[in-house]
Amino acid sequence: MAGWALCVALVLAVLSGAVGETRYEKFLRQHVDHPRTSPLAAHRYCETMLARRHVTASGRPCKPSNTFVHAPAEELVAACTQAPDAAGFHSTPTPMGLTACRLRGGDNRPPCSYRALQVQHHVRVSCRDGLPVHLAGTYAPPQ
Repeated sequence: MAGWALCVALVLAVLSGAVGETRYEKFLRQHVDHPRTSPLAAHRYCETMLARRHVTASGRPCKPSNTFVHAPAEELVAACTQAPDAAGFHSTPTPMGLTACRLRGGDNRPPCSYRALQVQHHVRVSCRDGLPVHLAGTYAPPQ
């Protein structure tokens, strides 16, 4: 019986993309959309991309927020060469186009509904072995 449960768990993990996916590959799947997927209506972008990239899944709570960066992955990798801030995060030297997705309302049960905000911000990342593995946040360029 335990062997069957393990088999089912492995199949589910493969279907969700968890097996064999490095932290960097997960970062790319969840946060990089370059060039920006264009044929989507602005108000449907977040729902469509989060589902397409398996960031949200049926039976799981909605993710409160997620950011998609519309720049080449190499530019985010280059951020890892920048000196880290006091918290240990690396920032992109220039602002990048991005879509910030925020969950609408207070309910985090599917169906998930998001609002999208397109901005030009610097991106803060955590790096491991010279590659970004976590998007820690974004900030507006100084005025």
